[in-house]
Amino acid sequence: MKIFGPDLAELRKIGEQVRDVIQPIQGVVDLQLEPQLPIRQVQIQYDRAAAATYGLSMEQISNTVETALNGRVVSQVAENQQLIDIAVSLTEPARNNLDAIRAIPIVAPTGQTISLGTVAKVDYGMGANIVNREDVSRLIVVSANVAERDLGSVVGDIQSQIQQRVKLPNGYFIQYGGQFESEQRATNNLLVFSILAAVMIAVLMFFSVRSLPATIAIMINLPLALVGGIVSILLSGGVMSVASLVGFITLFGVAVRNGLLLVDNYNNKFAQGMPLKDVIVKGSLERIDAILMTALTSALGTLPLVLSSGAGNEILQPLAIVVLGGLFTSTALTLLVIPAIYAKVGKRLIPRQWDSTVDEGFSRSSTQPSADSVL
Repeated sequence: MKIFGPDLAELRKIGEQVRDVIQPIQGVVDLQLEPQLPIRQVQIQYDRAAAATYGLSMEQISNTVETALNGRVVSQVAENQQLIDIAVSLTEPARNNLDAIRAIPIVAPTGQTISLGTVAKVDYGMGANIVNREDVSRLIVVSANVAERDLGSVVGDIQSQIQQRVKLPNGYFIQYGGQFESEQRATNNLLVFSILAAVMIAVLMFFSVRSLPATIAIMINLPLALVGGIVSILLSGGVMSVASLVGFITLFGVAVRNGLLLVDNYNNKFAQGMPLKDVIVKGSLERIDAILMTALTSALGTLPLVLSSGAGNEILQPLAIVVLGGLFTSTALTLLVIPAIYAKVGKRLIPRQWDSTVDEGFSRSSTQPSADSVL
């Protein structure tokens, strides 16, 4: 949890509130607030009104102070074929002496030389040992690990508790980073690329089967595969992760292939003038071996990953669970739904250039049982 704001004291106060609010949440472990210890330091506070009377800007004064205290390279000298930097700064004892710092000479635009003490207050004070910034804004970090729960649900509880119990002043806001931020970014990228892949697959299938209704019939397999994947996730704990989304993408590829096998075979038999009943029965029987073999080999390949346990399975196991569960519903429903669609509206799913050939097949199938009785 990155807490942004202008004032360090207020940031620490908000950080302590956030830490105390999320500490009781189940799954939050190793909770800590970024340490900021007050230390004694030399503080220089510019007097803008006094600087303006001499025509000095804050940038000019800061550059002079930086040169005196941190040093600045002003030239180089060659020695033994090496270039050695020449730096200008106060001596070490002077950098630790307030009077010496107050006496740092500053040349005004008018040519007048004044001391730093004339346009600034120099004294000892207490301040934070470190000031972190991100996007030009100060921040303090509250960090934690997650154990025995999934990351998404824990972060959801954290956001809910902070929203209800932590009141942020104007100018202060919280961002959630770390693994959660990476997971959100990966999920968004996967969704975008999955949609693009689905569109490209649909276009390629259309050119393969040359029929928009047939393409839609094949794409019906995607939600059928989705059902089994979602059920498997619920049975295994209900955690949706990036690996699960990759599993769905893999599963969609298998589902589309199975549907394409049936549809392409049906269309070829329609083109041969085969009656509707024979198209569905023979076309399904010819492809059932290939479909079942694809599903069985994929299932057997993922089964060891599903049953394995221990470290190293955090990515592969969710993927395998989705693929294994989706293969059952996708394969079973593919062999039922697509034949049913063809039995009902088979003529509408074939390419138009085959219409005359198919009309003969349908006329010969008029003496056969009706389409509704085929199933």
